[in-house]
Amino acid sequence: MFMDKTGLIIIGHGSKLPHNKENLEKLADILRRRSTFKTIEISFMVRNRPTIPEAIETLAKKGVSKIVLVPAFLAPGVHTTREIPELIELKEKEPLLKERGIELVYGEPLGADERIAEIIEEKALKALGHETKPITDAYAIVASGKIVETSMSIIRQELGDFLENMPPAHVPIIERVVHTTADPEFARLLVISKKAVEAGVAAIKAGAKIVTDVKMVKAGINGARLKRFGARILTYVDDERAVKLANDESLTRAAAGMRLAVNDGLDGAIVLIGNAPTAALELVKAVKQKSAKPALIVAVPVGYVGAAESKEAVAGLPVPFIISRGRKGGSPIAVAVFNALLTMAEKETELKPSRN
Repeated sequence: MFMDKTGLIIIGHGSKLPHNKENLEKLADILRRRSTFKTIEISFMVRNRPTIPEAIETLAKKGVSKIVLVPAFLAPGVHTTREIPELIELKEKEPLLKERGIELVYGEPLGADERIAEIIEEKALKALGHETKPITDAYAIVASGKIVETSMSIIRQELGDFLENMPPAHVPIIERVVHTTADPEFARLLVISKKAVEAGVAAIKAGAKIVTDVKMVKAGINGARLKRFGARILTYVDDERAVKLANDESLTRAAAGMRLAVNDGLDGAIVLIGNAPTAALELVKAVKQKSAKPALIVAVPVGYVGAAESKEAVAGLPVPFIISRGRKGGSPIAVAVFNALLTMAEKETELKPSRN
């Protein structure tokens, strides 16, 4: 799930020997790498530190709004049902934390779980001298051919609450971009204007012209799939006219290419800008001057200079748009957005997969 403001505390028993604490620390490190929870602490009932109250206070000071505590025990018992709740001081601590805007949630022990059974089986086979590869191993997923399916399942789990609050038409685009980047932050960075998805899908179905700022964006689009709608993809950055115009007017070639695209006509087109802020700004100027009225602008240029500003300028236009706020972006994101729209267009027209 999307857990920026939720902290996780793993609760162990505690031991005079170092292994108990070391294992819990390793588990916490694994969970941090998974990135579902941004803030993770360990705690112990006895002998080791931090204690449970100390871990709670540590997370409270880090600005979380919710703290979930999970006992790293196999089954419910005296520890998990009575002693840990007493150590957490649920009755006393919970009201005080609520006053600070923090909710306390106590989870269940690990229990009888399929994944734990797999680990027990693996340990038994290893003790017998057999080489094992757990079914949850990445190699098994690759071998099964379910990489995308498994990836999407992970994304939906991590972004569960966030996606539930999104318009249904936006979800495939968000999922596709997060899958492409392996960066859940893009779920928050993407801004999809009202009716942008509908405009993009309708334009594809109508065989609209697709214009990209750079060749990398064009290369990422499946031309065969797009051709079935009668659409064509154009990139002007290497056009001799763009090279000359860039030299004559002291423009970047991407900006010069966008000016040529405007001159050739962009009304009803989809414009994909994945690299060049100057191309986005050139398009903004044309739209404001009523020289161009594209059906949709996808503007996700990346960079430290001008990228964020150019995208905000696009967001101020009276044209449907999809942007990524801030410096992050790139051609693969523009491609991911468009391919998500293309898939939606195919589903709406019930086109059968091409055999080519």
